[in-house]
Amino acid sequence: MLTYSELFAICESPTVIQEEETLEVLDDEVGFAALGLGPELVSTLDSLGYEEPTPIQAQAIPHLLTGVDLLGQAATGTGKTAAFALPTIEHIVTTDKPVIQVLVLTPTRELAMQVSEAMSTYGKSTGVKVTSVYGGQPIGRQLDALRRGVHVVVATPGRAIDHLKRGSLDLDNVRTVVLDEADEMLDMGFTEDIELILDNTPNDRQTVLFSATMPPRIHAIAKRHQNDPVMVKIGAADAAQHRDLIDQQVYVVHKTHKAKALGRILDLENPTSAIVFCKTRTDVDELTVTMSGRGYRAEALHGGMDQAQRDRVMARLRDGTAELLIATDVAARGLDVDTLTHVVNYDIPSAPESYVHRIGRVGRAGRRGVAITLATPRQRRLLSNIERLTKQKIEVHKVPTPTIFANARSPRPSSRCAKYWRATPSPKTSTRFSRYCTSSRVRSQIAISRSLLSCSLTGRNTPKQTLPTSQTPRRNSGMSAATTRAAKARVETATAAAANPTANATTERKLAAAPARLTQTPGLST
Repeated sequence: MLTYSELFAICESPTVIQEEETLEVLDDEVGFAALGLGPELVSTLDSLGYEEPTPIQAQAIPHLLTGVDLLGQAATGTGKTAAFALPTIEHIVTTDKPVIQVLVLTPTRELAMQVSEAMSTYGKSTGVKVTSVYGGQPIGRQLDALRRGVHVVVATPGRAIDHLKRGSLDLDNVRTVVLDEADEMLDMGFTEDIELILDNTPNDRQTVLFSATMPPRIHAIAKRHQNDPVMVKIGAADAAQHRDLIDQQVYVVHKTHKAKALGRILDLENPTSAIVFCKTRTDVDELTVTMSGRGYRAEALHGGMDQAQRDRVMARLRDGTAELLIATDVAARGLDVDTLTHVVNYDIPSAPESYVHRIGRVGRAGRRGVAITLATPRQRRLLSNIERLTKQKIEVHKVPTPTIFANARSPRPSSRCAKYWRATPSPKTSTRFSRYCTSSRVRSQIAISRSLLSCSLTGRNTPKQTLPTSQTPRRNSGMSAATTRAAKARVETATAAAANPTANATTERKLAAAPARLTQTPGLST
């Protein structure tokens, strides 16, 4: 481990790594074949619909094919996975008994699964075997896969350490180690684990670091574990082009009104699917319940869930069963969902880099997206830091009001109640309203409203007027459950009496015979 003085000296050094000039992007007509990839990989990419390499791929792949160490920086969603996966697969030597030749470390389980699936797809035609190793999955299944033999292991640092201690992860033949989203792994406290893993690999390995941001600690680990690395960074023009695909918006809202504001904004935006980021697991669970109550198909995702639950949630999001994924930053790295159109920062991140990673879930592969941030009035400084990092001004919007929906040419009501918005609900909103009305609380409110409406149309007294003043239930939080049920029963009896005049005499006798404690104990008012 580096001491603080050594780390400070490295960060202050004007020559942290041997940095090459950023390569010019290859001509638009040049495809993957010109980068030096073999015909089998090029054919696979053609069948997948890959026509031209992205800037980070065009700059990184030629260097990685030569075997040099590389430090790459590019925004999320620009194709970093293919940038390191294709050249590493090209170098793999397939034998009858596969041995681990490539090790990829990722910060999260979801990213590990995604990288594993991508590398399996790319290497299918060449016979490359890939497995993923991460926590939460039964370790017996992983042991069986490692025992049979694989060429590529995609792992989270913690589970990789577990297998190293068991002796089931043999890294003696590793030729390439890739740290994907390296800055996030350092932020999550995996520094010591990464050091231990790298110490168990051959010294002549190729070490590749990819990250969306490049803080000083990344340069420190590059100085320690890489040999004369090449620095590849996409140009400002390419970064600006990627940011232009994302419409960034901010709404200034008081903390107590965030949930209501979020509902209105999402109803106005009408996303196909969206990710809402919160700070804590508790916030995720509470907001999931709130948005489900508004009729959205919302699912929670955070580190407190076991792997089976997390897999089911991601499957629902990808197949369209869920339309809102409410998550902590565990989902902010590397996830690529084709139907994802919106990202919401329900809690603005304190680190500007986290904002960059969050909004990178949209605007991927040329698709447009919307990034929405809910900020409190006191968080203006955090917004300024984000604008300084992204070098882009974020437009401030006003929270939608009922008037906006009423005057909209194609109204999309944001409440489950169309009358509240004074607009005709869309089919999608009508379905949500129907689901909302199935809850027991809403059914009871509707029943009371119908009873009052019936009384007003027939000219009869309302239930509240039928009860004597001394018997009218009042609110009291100190009531017992049995007393509350008895008070509710008296109110329901009075309601039925108001709707049926023939039962009035019977009702009055029942009320007169009620125990004194019920007439004197407050209850719930209608």
